[in-house]
Amino acid sequence: MSLYLAVLLAFFYFVCIRCIYSRNRRNLLKSIKHLINASLSSETKGAGIRALIVTAHPDDECMFFAPTIIQLVALNANVHLLCLSQGNYYNQGALRKQELLRSCALLGIPDFKIAILDHRSFPDDPKAEWNISLVSSVIMNHIESHAFNLVLTFDGRGVSSHANHIAIHKAVSHLALTGQVPNDCCFLKLVTVGLFRKYMSFLELPLSWLMPSSLFCCVGLHGYRLAKEAMFCHRTQLLWFRYLYVTFSRYMYVNTFQSIPQAPRNLKIY
Repeated sequence: MSLYLAVLLAFFYFVCIRCIYSRNRRNLLKSIKHLINASLSSETKGAGIRALIVTAHPDDECMFFAPTIIQLVALNANVHLLCLSQGNYYNQGALRKQELLRSCALLGIPDFKIAILDHRSFPDDPKAEWNISLVSSVIMNHIESHAFNLVLTFDGRGVSSHANHIAIHKAVSHLALTGQVPNDCCFLKLVTVGLFRKYMSFLELPLSWLMPSSLFCCVGLHGYRLAKEAMFCHRTQLLWFRYLYVTFSRYMYVNTFQSIPQAPRNLKIY
């Protein structure tokens, strides 16, 4: 009897996950349309979405943002990536840059939509304190150059508590707080979850769905395989624990975002 009940519960759980995935595919465009306050028709899908993913290192894009990138590309959105370092901590920056380009090609972002910085002020180092004003300036220049209306990056915990991730969040929050962001641009931060939830794999989907968020992006088995293939492009980073991450991390299946509050454009702070 207990075995029968366990099988029945497992069946309903997987049906629930399937329903969440199907509903997310239908509602994602509507959610983004609400966030950026734009008219996006079902015929053109997400062609009016000009999205920028801001990361710190090569491999961030697939380790943390793959479900979002895959879903945005599927919507026909114009997706760009700004990576603020080449990941040169072990003097492998040139190689890691090529790994990033291959990963993004699999995820659907072509080379000409990728900017990878090699700035001495932004070293790949968990102990380095990036200059928040300089990071803000670089991001703002990129936003203005391409007229993005959706910017997605890390939250204040940076998923892995990496100082470089957190610096990007501080820089983006500074832009939002000081009213430097165009009125038609929405800033979103990737929600950091606790350790237990982080490694529940796809089983965590129902909990993420129930928790309040500004944007919810998830992928099915095909999307997961694509994200995993993109991660395997980063050969220099495939240490034993990364295989565990690819297998068990919920970030390979789902991303949830919260809006970063924005002050009015050109707000003066005295």
